Amino acid sequence: MRFGIPTSSLPACKMRNSVSKKKPCVCIVVENLPVPLDRRVWQESCALRDAGYEVIVICPQMHGYTKPAEKLDGIQIYRHWIGEEANSIVGFFREYSSALWGELRLLCKAWRRHRFDIIQVCNPPDILFIAAAPFKLAGVKLIYDVHDATPEMFEAKFGKRGLLYWAVRIAEWFTYFFANTVITTNKSVSEIATGRGTKTEKDVFIVRSAPKIPTLEIKLNQTLKKGRKYLVGYVGVMGSADGIDQIIRSAHYLVQKQGRKDIQFLLMGFGPEYENLIKLRDKLGMKDFIDLPGRVEGGELFSALSTMDLGVSGDPINPYNNHCTMNKVLEYMAMGKPQVSFDLKESRYSAGEAALFINEVSSQALGQAISNLIDDPKRRKIMGDIGYERFHSDLNWEKSVQQLKVAYSHTLSNT
Repeated sequence: MRFGIPTSSLPACKMRNSVSKKKPCVCIVVENLPVPLDRRVWQESCALRDAGYEVIVICPQMHGYTKPAEKLDGIQIYRHWIGEEANSIVGFFREYSSALWGELRLLCKAWRRHRFDIIQVCNPPDILFIAAAPFKLAGVKLIYDVHDATPEMFEAKFGKRGLLYWAVRIAEWFTYFFANTVITTNKSVSEIATGRGTKTEKDVFIVRSAPKIPTLEIKLNQTLKKGRKYLVGYVGVMGSADGIDQIIRSAHYLVQKQGRKDIQFLLMGFGPEYENLIKLRDKLGMKDFIDLPGRVEGGELFSALSTMDLGVSGDPINPYNNHCTMNKVLEYMAMGKPQVSFDLKESRYSAGEAALFINEVSSQALGQAISNLIDDPKRRKIMGDIGYERFHSDLNWEKSVQQLKVAYSHTLSNT
């Protein structure tokens, strides 16, 4: 019945014209970063919008994105308050309980207004299934977007498999259990999904993260070198597990032990360790050689990446990092820059011969590798060209968009 008139009483042609086809609607829920700051979620949202979906995003109020609701580029965003960032068991409880309450409240609001067909939950953490479960039971499809292998992340952070680790394993299992479809960032994580996640291969899709490169001309910014010959750069998160301290100590080794005064370091990004890293840099007397500008975005970021002679990663070798596709690795490749990294499984898969990999996790080994590659311009050129070609032919975001659309079509077609 429409507007009190039984549809059976309408002529067939008028009935067809009176019923408009509704766009499929997806609600994406992410807890650890707001949108549009979370690049992967924002790129997924835009890709789904362009594919004809109505897109709603639920995310936290943080990092300057505090409007409770706004519409950006045709995407409806709802944001909720969240407790302080977790650094203890009590902190985890406060953060995640406030997040779950905010997500559930906004899911109810979004359901009343939009009647979404799919919920996509993005980890970490692996507890968002709790807020999504009532809608799943009501017939809404659930996609689990695995950004991180969370149990491995907790083990790397705390150095042991304690109670919290096993709680995370249980939450991960429940998320896989409720999910109709799983999308992962790489092969390593997809193997977890089909292994301990017990998903079938047909329900798991690899949607790799990758930067979108500006189409406009990117200009170099030689002032970043501070008058020195070379610029070594980093871009990414600055947390306790990201190894930025190793990069700072490697710079100290090059300047103080090798006497190199020709290399400037530019470490771009933000995170819970940012202030501590500034203190470490200043304590080591490296303020003149290391710039820590905080978060750098847009044209300024790509200008810096283009100006760099070498990219560097400090992520130590452990099971968690072995499962991660590092955004920075792809960003260096996208701009044709060689890079130095500790020998991680997925970093090696992504970069291949575009990176110099180190087995010894130490600041001295990292510094020596940087020095050796800086002094070999021919090798740097070859490595940069290899990375550029591999990124633009195999690992670019446009290829990931195709997989994302296939994953969504698969989800909608399965009853």
